[in-house]
Amino acid sequence: MSGAILRAITLFIGWTLRWRFVDPHGQRAAAPGQPILITFWHNRIFLLPVLYRYRWPARRAHRVAVLISASEDGEKLAQVLSRFDMTCVRGSSSRRGREALRELIRQVTQGSDIGITPDGPRGPKYQAQPGVISLAQLTGAPIVPVSYTLSRQITLKTWDAFMIPLPFARCTARFGAPITVPRDADEALRENKRLELESVLKSLSET
Repeated sequence: MSGAILRAITLFIGWTLRWRFVDPHGQRAAAPGQPILITFWHNRIFLLPVLYRYRWPARRAHRVAVLISASEDGEKLAQVLSRFDMTCVRGSSSRRGREALRELIRQVTQGSDIGITPDGPRGPKYQAQPGVISLAQLTGAPIVPVSYTLSRQITLKTWDAFMIPLPFARCTARFGAPITVPRDADEALRENKRLELESVLKSLSET
């Protein structure tokens, strides 16, 4: 299936959903300002383009780069995201990791937001890996956790239990408080931040 068709399907489903937002820290209305690191679980990447481009007023016109696996499946996803005017950075911890990190740092310094799945591309499910913590430490950009729950969905039999919303379902999108990582953070603090991010994302994903 082509990227254009997948984009059309994503838009159709996204526009039929009955959206509700839980945003106690005002992230959807915050001034664009500095770049942010948007983090979300791998199984919820389906709605990222619609949420970012059409349901997040403060970031709607902002540049964004998304970290995508260098695998064949990642190529299909990249074809869709690029049609939403998102830059795709290819790489993971097991393939092109260093090159991807350098490119993400360059994107942040040029003013782009970053979209990243801390449990991707191969899991374990709902276990945050340290990559996003390193990126936050090196760039000074805050991590903004985002997740959502659905009233109706198709759940695929994949490692991450990938979620495809059904048209006209209720979608509750939740935004967490920004998480910052000091540039001089030691290993213990980095681990505390990783655990904090993991805990927040899990809580945002609960029905």
